[in-house]
Amino acid sequence: MSVRKIRNYLGRNFKKSRSDDVNDTEKRSALMAKIKSRGTKFEKDFLKELKIKTKIKFKTNVAKLKGKPDIVFVKEKVCVFLDSDFWHGWQFGRWKNLMKNDFWVDKITNNRLRDRKTTGYLRKRGWRVLRFWEHSIKNNPNRVFEKIIQTLET
Repeated sequence: MSVRKIRNYLGRNFKKSRSDDVNDTEKRSALMAKIKSRGTKFEKDFLKELKIKTKIKFKTNVAKLKGKPDIVFVKEKVCVFLDSDFWHGWQFGRWKNLMKNDFWVDKITNNRLRDRKTTGYLRKRGWRVLRFWEHSIKNNPNRVFEKIIQTLET
């Protein structure tokens, strides 16, 4: 009897079970330290296109605002977050059992909680907050640009 594998758009098999990490702690730490949180090609391409489409000045990675939004339209009071599917846990309940250890489960769970708190905090202070998943941006960037422009116009 064969086990049917269920895959999502990333090709992840959600039916397999957790396995041990093939890297030791030191090597895994070194690998994870190389992952950028900003200034990625994906982000640069998105920002370049956003400048063309909106023609409105915006700031990036504003540390003075809680959550350090990826894009901030100051005059319009609009914050935009570009959430990575992995780090922010898109459909996390489906794949958290595949994490190598509980550290990562806790890390992503805390990231998701912090995202919700940050969004609430900013909204209570009059900011309009937009959050977009990485796969949504890659699959249909024009829809994301339209949503941002629509929010800026209202």
